[in-house]
Amino acid sequence: MFTWDPQQYSRFDDHRLRPALDLLARVHHGDPRLIYDIGTGRGQLARLMSDRWPNADVIGTDTSTAMLADAALVPSRVRWVGQDVRAWDPPEHPDIIFSNAVLHWVPDHDGLIVTLAESLQPDGLLAIQMPLSWSEPSHRLMREVLGGTGEGGPIGTEELRERIGRRPVADPEHYHDLVRPLCADVDVWKTVFYQALSGDDPVLEWVKGTALRPILEELGDDDRDRFLATYRSKLRSAYPQRQDGTTLYPFPRLFIVARHG
Repeated sequence: MFTWDPQQYSRFDDHRLRPALDLLARVHHGDPRLIYDIGTGRGQLARLMSDRWPNADVIGTDTSTAMLADAALVPSRVRWVGQDVRAWDPPEHPDIIFSNAVLHWVPDHDGLIVTLAESLQPDGLLAIQMPLSWSEPSHRLMREVLGGTGEGGPIGTEELRERIGRRPVADPEHYHDLVRPLCADVDVWKTVFYQALSGDDPVLEWVKGTALRPILEELGDDDRDRFLATYRSKLRSAYPQRQDGTTLYPFPRLFIVARHG
């Protein structure tokens, strides 16, 4: 399992929070008592939920000790817990399970989503956001460069190329059909955010905080340098800087809000 870098991830904090805030705005519960923020990261959403529902016990979980340490630096009522969602087995049934940009990291996550929904209190809410970036140039070019579109042939191991080559998130209809048998209400939608990024090679810096991390951690120094040189060049062509100095980065996201019962 790769490690997270809170500093790299936070370089685009405001942009990354936009989908999470949209998801939270669609979570309507009168008086929740127990809330889990799965993959809480630096804890911004958990703290917002703690403020919004002052009677609730809010638990922010993550596998990254670095992220949890960063989250704990800000005073709040939230309880920070190191936990792998793949071992989900809460001692009590939550009223809200909030999962922002996490479940796509779990291979074959359909069973986990069903388990999360089944663990809710009656009328409890499952709120999920995942990326739909598989077909975007930033992610397609990762796969192409690893596969050897630059000089020197394929980069990294066959296992790495196979793993990065798997599509992590299915079509929206798939998730509607997955949770509908368990939930009285299911709301599924997608949005494309056009993030206006600044700086040199901003798309490269963006993906270094998320999708690119497992690749860069696994490659040796020579392969890493060769990969980055080719990938950087291709990103500059795919995402040219505009006249105002910004670079537009389309950021498609999938949202699911389902009420158990």
